[in-house]
Amino acid sequence: MTISCPPLWTSLSCSRTAMLRAVLTDTRWSSDQANGSNPLTPCCNRTAGSRRTAVNRNPALGAAAAASSTSESSPSGGSSSPADSEGLPPRAAAAAILPPPHGGPLGPRTRMRRRRRRSPRPPPAGAAPPPPEPPRERAMAAGGTLLLNLSSAPRGSSRQSSAVKRKLQSPHGNPPLKRKRKPSINTFKKCAAEADIREKRSLSQKSLPKKQLTDNQNESQKSKPFIKTSSLFKNNPDIPEIHRKAVQQVQENVFTTDSFSQLDLHPHLISTINTVLKISSMTSVQKQTIPVLLQGKDALVRSQTGSGKTLAYGIPLVQSLQGMESKIQRSDGPYALILVPTRELALQSFDTMQKLLKPFAWIVPGVLMGGEKRKSEKARLRKGINILISTPGRLVDHIKSTECIHFRRTQWLIIDEADRILDLGFEKDVAVILNALNAERETRQNVLLSATLTEGVTRLANISLNDPISISIADEIQKALKPASQTGRQASSSSNHMDQENFAVPEKLKQYVVMVPSKLRLVTLAAFILEKCKLEKHHKMIIFFSSCEQVEFHYELLLNVLSGGLESEQPEHSSVSFAHLQFLRLHGNMEQEERTEVFQEFLKSKTGMLLCTDVAARGLDLPQVTWIVQYNAPASPAEYIHRIGRTARIGCHGNSLLVLAPSEAEYVSLLASHKINISEIKMEKVLSSLMKDDRFKLHRPGRKKSCGTDPQEVRERATVLQTKFENYVHSSEGTVRWAKKAMQSFLCAYTTYPRNLKHIFHIKSLHLGHVAKSFGLRDAPQNLTALPAAGSKKKTKPRPKRSDLLKKTHGKHRLAEILRSEYSSGMDTGVSKVKKKKKQRKPGNQQIPT
Repeated sequence: MTISCPPLWTSLSCSRTAMLRAVLTDTRWSSDQANGSNPLTPCCNRTAGSRRTAVNRNPALGAAAAASSTSESSPSGGSSSPADSEGLPPRAAAAAILPPPHGGPLGPRTRMRRRRRRSPRPPPAGAAPPPPEPPRERAMAAGGTLLLNLSSAPRGSSRQSSAVKRKLQSPHGNPPLKRKRKPSINTFKKCAAEADIREKRSLSQKSLPKKQLTDNQNESQKSKPFIKTSSLFKNNPDIPEIHRKAVQQVQENVFTTDSFSQLDLHPHLISTINTVLKISSMTSVQKQTIPVLLQGKDALVRSQTGSGKTLAYGIPLVQSLQGMESKIQRSDGPYALILVPTRELALQSFDTMQKLLKPFAWIVPGVLMGGEKRKSEKARLRKGINILISTPGRLVDHIKSTECIHFRRTQWLIIDEADRILDLGFEKDVAVILNALNAERETRQNVLLSATLTEGVTRLANISLNDPISISIADEIQKALKPASQTGRQASSSSNHMDQENFAVPEKLKQYVVMVPSKLRLVTLAAFILEKCKLEKHHKMIIFFSSCEQVEFHYELLLNVLSGGLESEQPEHSSVSFAHLQFLRLHGNMEQEERTEVFQEFLKSKTGMLLCTDVAARGLDLPQVTWIVQYNAPASPAEYIHRIGRTARIGCHGNSLLVLAPSEAEYVSLLASHKINISEIKMEKVLSSLMKDDRFKLHRPGRKKSCGTDPQEVRERATVLQTKFENYVHSSEGTVRWAKKAMQSFLCAYTTYPRNLKHIFHIKSLHLGHVAKSFGLRDAPQNLTALPAAGSKKKTKPRPKRSDLLKKTHGKHRLAEILRSEYSSGMDTGVSKVKKKKKQRKPGNQQIPT
């Protein structure tokens, strides 16, 4: 860019000699010139060699230089120009002195050289940026004006560059030497740092012995291929060592040599047991319980899970009912009432009773449970049920709302899994049922069965049992039966010392525990599932969680990532053959039809994984289950016993795995105090199973194939798997919302541990960021309390009061319908459903439900 200025001799008031000197020395503007000092003072003087080169190229410059030197040497000190000496006007002299304009007869090399001079040199790395320099001045006399080329190309400091040029200048006037490039400050620092490192290494190697030197060299070679992975393995708490003494577990002899033919049973019943149930010999609890119940006495039975307690009360029940003098009629109503805590156990008990009653078709069993239609249940009750199996809540509902149910002929009351019934809050319902039974018939035979004896069971036994016989296989392997007075004293003493209660564990059950930091819980669970169910192929697994939301979230996550996403990524030429992963879920928030379907499917399958809550922890006889995984620790040792009791049933082999955080390590000592022996599995061993699956390999060019289990590669593969989980969770807003709800439900369940376990399971010992990682979240969610309650349904409109309901009814028949309907109890359904059903019916076909 050029700017035209007034003539130099009028505007700047300087001599022609100074202007010529500026042209010869290639002057540049400086900050001093900009501030008002002499604008033609040279900032960077050319050397003698460069000036001589310029004079040789342009003869006019040589004449001008000679004229300027003579004028400067004159005593008057006046200035004269070559224009004056030669008689040329000033404009012509300036045109003769200046080089030809850009684009004239200059050759390409000269133009290239000038471009290089104008182009700025990049500053050294790490150095401060240079201060802005003034534009280069080039005097062009054309029409008596001065043209200033405002090029902003930096040229370097005036004095420093001139000093360097003088040093490089040859004393004999030869061309200047080639200037060497200055090393930057970062180069000096880098060299100094490398020298310090070499000195330290040499000193350390001199001071260390040879053996240590070789060890250090080996470690450095191992650390060379280290590549930084995710933060999955950083900032985790240290895993404590478990110091405990091996304890002698309480074990029961499950089978005996006695057969059912030794008992006084009906021949058809014995053949049914041998052929249909395929059982030839009795278990210990059956051997001690069946003779007592055949005598008509009350009993309190305590035995380990999977020992055959259902047949222990089912066989004497069928034997007594089929042997009655007057043949049982279906319309007689229930002769026996069996209470169970869960719907799945009700279905299982109903199936067992159906098999036992195969030769006695006139005895009709039936089941009542939540989730089924009341209308169909009422129809079955009107037809008649002789052996009624029910959950406490639904039976109380029918007692209050169904007129046709009665207990006039009830001779048996059996409460199975009595401790669980009380834990679920059914104590008031059991009291209502007992009052209904006592109101119609006081004399009956009562049986309580449980794998653990709690204070609530003892209190229930005192209320419901009449002079019972205590049958406890876990306390002592003996045949003698204890009287009721001793039972009451022992029960009260055991309730006072409940913490020291010892539990019976199946003999062929192997128990393990793994300590896993919160961030690695999800990856460790997935690695364990892949190892047992995908690589070994012959395992059937149950995984317990503490809430329904966790079951739903992990079911979707594992199904899509392990069974769905990874199946498509399986390499074609894989050396390892994988089995198809089958995931099922079971929890209390599911519809009853779906629960029943899942239960039957897992019952019949040979392999697969069932993700569930404690709804499946009691009484269920699921065959061929080889592994029980407790992802969330149970709230008590008794609950731990019931969970692991789903495997190793009736003398079979089984395994259990308990997943604990480092802050929960004391739970192992608590189990040991109850005679529960548990072994430890290292987390690294579980994660090493990922080495068998090349789908988690981190592909890098030029990397050699790993041999063995390299810890670094195991971490890399675990990080790849964790990344797959996180990518799925963050793939949509819905999955992120589900993950947050699942985490919220986990934290809520963590706060519900009993007071005597708060020192082990305390909410303040959790790192929320690490816990979020175990749910596939990259950051801990904010405002957890502001999230909607996990699994909560939309708020329904309040039901109308009875007075409003009566106002809306018209006619006596309509009022009678509502008063006699099952919906008038106000348990589950609203009146709006009744109105819709009545509107759909044709007039004249209305029926009053009973």
